[in-house]
Amino acid sequence: MKLYVSLPVSILREKNRYIAYTTALDLSTSGRTYQEAKRRFGEAVNIFFEELEKMGTLDEVLQNLGWRKMQKQWQPPVVVSHESEIVRVPV
Repeated sequence: MKLYVSLPVSILREKNRYIAYTTALDLSTSGRTYQEAKRRFGEAVNIFFEELEKMGTLDEVLQNLGWRKMQKQWQPPVVVSHESEIVRVPV
């Protein structure tokens, strides 16, 4: 099965690593460079879907992550906004 979707990906920098994360799958990976993080993200997504297919849990997991099936095609949740908020945190 081939599934083509546009996934929102945030790439963060933590010290000397780049972290690629998507809320659509609650999945992340990292790399030493921006490009490595992007490449490894694609690999992680492929492994994620391959494993769900093997276990027979694709529909259940995607539904639990907020995905919707429309005309036999899965659609991820739509990111409405990605912002930075200043909040007061008691420490």
